[in-house]
Amino acid sequence: QVQLVESGGGLVQAGGSLRLSCAASGRTFSSYAMGWFRQVPGKEREFVAAISWSGGKTYYADSVKGRFTISRDNAKNTVYLQMNSLKPEDTAVYYCAAPALSWLGPSNLTKKYDYWGQGTQVTVSS
Repeated sequence: QVQLVESGGGLVQAGGSLRLSCAASGRTFSSYAMGWFRQVPGKEREFVAAISWSGGKTYYADSVKGRFTISRDNAKNTVYLQMNSLKPEDTAVYYCAAPALSWLGPSNLTKKYDYWGQGTQVTVSS
């Protein structure tokens, strides 16, 4: 049973930083790509960032490019999302996600991911 547990969310002023963590368990973490998504009430879940199994390839939504950094520590079974220069429009619940198949590369599509964490709230005040 794959489990993903996010942490690190909170309230921050615009321009500030937060680092989200996602701890994975239940299978060989290092064999799978990982992704971060976010969702606000009334809107569809949207892609934020994704990373390959080795960490060698990363992808970002245009809205966060240059401000957010995704990384992973396979020894700790954890993926991170460093968020800098936060804006009020970054306010959302942030979810980490993992695919069921190890050969799937990092993707910006929610349908490519089979396992999701419970989410962590990020609120950016103006």
